[in-house]
Amino acid sequence: MTSVTDHLRLAADFAPATYDDWRKLVDGVLKGAPFEKLVGKTHDGLKIEPIYRRAHDAVPVAGRPAAAPWKIMQRIDHPDATMANAQALHDLENGATGLTLVFAGANGAHGFGLEPSAEAIEKVLDGVFIDAGIAIELQIGPQSRMAAIHIAEYVKRKGLTPAACDIRFGLDPIGSCAVWGSSPYTWPEIVPAVTGAIKGLAGIGFKGPFAVADGRVIHDAGGSEVQELAFVLAAGVAYLRALEDAGVALEDAQGMIYARLAADADQFLTMAKFRALRLLWARVEEASGLAPKPIIIAADTAWRMLTQRDPYVNMLRATMATFSAGLGGADSINVLPHTLALGLPDPFARRAARNTQLVLLEESNLAKVSDPAAGSGGIETLTRELCEAAWSLFREIENAGGVFAALEQNLIQRKVAATRAVREANFARRKEVLTGASEFPNLHEAQVAVLDAKPVVAAAYGEAKYKFDALPPMRLAAPFEGLRNKSDDILKRTGTRPKVFLANLGAPADFTARATFAKSFFETGGIEAIDFLAPPREASSPSPLPSGERSTPKASGEGALPSDRNPSPAPSPSAQERPLPMGEVKDLAALIAAFKASGTDLACLCSSDKVYAGLAADAAKALHAASAKHIYLAGRPGDQETAFRAAGVNDFIFAGGDALAMLQEAWRLAEGA
Repeated sequence: MTSVTDHLRLAADFAPATYDDWRKLVDGVLKGAPFEKLVGKTHDGLKIEPIYRRAHDAVPVAGRPAAAPWKIMQRIDHPDATMANAQALHDLENGATGLTLVFAGANGAHGFGLEPSAEAIEKVLDGVFIDAGIAIELQIGPQSRMAAIHIAEYVKRKGLTPAACDIRFGLDPIGSCAVWGSSPYTWPEIVPAVTGAIKGLAGIGFKGPFAVADGRVIHDAGGSEVQELAFVLAAGVAYLRALEDAGVALEDAQGMIYARLAADADQFLTMAKFRALRLLWARVEEASGLAPKPIIIAADTAWRMLTQRDPYVNMLRATMATFSAGLGGADSINVLPHTLALGLPDPFARRAARNTQLVLLEESNLAKVSDPAAGSGGIETLTRELCEAAWSLFREIENAGGVFAALEQNLIQRKVAATRAVREANFARRKEVLTGASEFPNLHEAQVAVLDAKPVVAAAYGEAKYKFDALPPMRLAAPFEGLRNKSDDILKRTGTRPKVFLANLGAPADFTARATFAKSFFETGGIEAIDFLAPPREASSPSPLPSGERSTPKASGEGALPSDRNPSPAPSPSAQERPLPMGEVKDLAALIAAFKASGTDLACLCSSDKVYAGLAADAAKALHAASAKHIYLAGRPGDQETAFRAAGVNDFIFAGGDALAMLQEAWRLAEGA
């Protein structure tokens, strides 16, 4: 008996498609260009092919229990304990299933954080039923290391059963030392304190996990996925060894350690990274003679991708990061609110962060399928290659004496610094962009509200007897934002921003593309672009369409021509009512007059290569004669560079050029340096 679906096989009418068929079509489009033009590369040098074959032999990566949702964690970091408690209760009442308690001085505090005293913890957790399935994760630093003990004392004081409390204690001296670049103690001196705290907490009944291998240290500092994974492995192994040396059975130590990774807006790399960590840690367990168990992986959306400018775009980036981490198998996700880079987030920002996860879980049902990436050729390949590269770097760290010794030798820091330099260069050249900050800026955006709370400055922890290079967190948008901030300060003081005059040449069809590019280019640095447009043509002279173009009636609706079904045209507006098309910019006198009236001595020529060939040199000479201090030309000059420079063009702006350096120089010129 056949079913209805047997007669609805939509692909049956098409010939089967193969990879070779696809390559033939691609080669035809490339017209002799190398196929490698379509192959991307990660910051670890891993190739990203344009298409992959299905991985038929793949099996799902063991992670969260089947169809189980991840924990929706909400960040609690208000320095006022009473306010923090109100936030915690509101979050739990509105969908959060866990709380991330961020203490001052922690790696992820970013200028705020809870006071790590017993009294503050009592206030923060008042009314929170931590023995009723609510997950608690601690993010602590060296200054707040006693917070873990105070939490345990709070549980005892309330008469709660420790084993009933889902608490991840977040002990991570390795991560703290890496971020601070120093330590009052050697690793052999640190180990007894850490293992003693873990054994004490486990001894009174807490099930853990207790120590965290925190990959955010690397990610926040600008490192790569391979470096982040290798660091997590090395830190996890260091804690595993320390516990075994302290007399803890490996089977018990196995469940005392968890991992934390950053999730960013690169969907495929983030998914592959989370999957790779599970496979890598299973290999560590097998090498230790343990039966592999899925390690708990906590995810934070990435700090380095947050922008202060156009912060609402941060919501989109956080959504992609949450989507990727969830499908990659994260056990819990903490979404950084979209205004965190500006200050302490207000209730709206916190709600948006919480609802990002709720929508993906409750409406999109992302958790209903375990490891949905299994079998995807691209993600399976990325997962495997990340595993291979991370394992190689992990072995290099181990050969250096382990993660702490590698930090003391600056082995890890040098690799991260090299990756960060490449990443920053790509952002400076806008090969990688952050919308709203380094691309598509809005100089007139409204100010976004944050809470009126003073940043918390964590005191130094002990005497830094042992120093090495630090791995401080960074935000990729910061260099561009610094220029925007300077522009805003000038606007407040003087009522106007630094400006650049866009000297548009030819017809709008000639200059619009490059004028739009130039406007975005300069305004990412806070320099306002002033467009020059030629006066409209006379109403009695209807503008001809460009050669070879025809007028195409629009579909019925706003602005449409009458359709064949409705031949009676609407009354035509008069010439005075009808907007007139802009004329061509051929009269340099009008252009120079507009430049003189613009109030700036910076100018940028904008048009097509064809128009440049006939007008750019004359326009540059005229602008120079009109006291233009610096003249830019939008586009690559090609073989005209010598002639353009001779006419007075000083610089050329184009995609792939060092936008940040050019903008910094423009500022120097605007300030009269």
